[in-house]
Amino acid sequence: MTEGKEPEAVSMVSIVVPTYKEAEGLQSLVEQTFTALSGLPIAGELIIVDDNSPDGTGEVADELARRYPVKVVHRPGKLGLASAVMDGFAVAEGDILGVMDADLSHPPSLLPAMIAAIVERGADLAVASRHVRGGGVKNWPRRRQAISSFANLLARPVTAIHDATSGYFLIRRRAIDGVKLEPIGFKIGLEVMVKANYRTWEEVPYIFTDRRYGQSKFNKREVLNYLLHLGALMVFRARRWLRR
Repeated sequence: MTEGKEPEAVSMVSIVVPTYKEAEGLQSLVEQTFTALSGLPIAGELIIVDDNSPDGTGEVADELARRYPVKVVHRPGKLGLASAVMDGFAVAEGDILGVMDADLSHPPSLLPAMIAAIVERGADLAVASRHVRGGGVKNWPRRRQAISSFANLLARPVTAIHDATSGYFLIRRRAIDGVKLEPIGFKIGLEVMVKANYRTWEEVPYIFTDRRYGQSKFNKREVLNYLLHLGALMVFRARRWLRR
């Protein structure tokens, strides 16, 4: 939802990419990302946050950092996607902060449209959405599609954004400055959608395609974490409403 307000000046976008065992596809991701960003009127950087991947993802990232505007954050172990994003934000330099998966299920080619939503149309938050007109999924089992749809339905009490489980988003830095993010599990996007200080947003449609490289981290534990996270966000929303 955008209101057509005057866009603010932006000089750089910083995109955080959490990784764990993503060595096989990382070079392709970096190449496609900077191809997508080339020619745009703002600079871009990738921040790869690696959780000590045993397949050498961190070493691949270090090599790419010699050739591209890439920063690499090495962590001592598998500490989780959400905390990886926050560690990435801590070293980011951009006026716009973003998150993207490493497995190419989030197409880098969508970045110009997402950036335009903020830079040209004045949105504070741009969410890559599977659940608006023009969006959808491809090569995903029906069971996963059903779980995703149900998870988004459950999130309706805490956000009006249709694809509340999207992990592909961009947001103005000022909208999360000073905001205490406490995600449970890996849905950092949902945490931002509920807690960040933004007035306007836009959902940019895209077709989600199941990962080409590596293995999915989705499991029953993450389903439980999502439900716990939703419960915590409902409490947060209720407390905010009571303070009004």
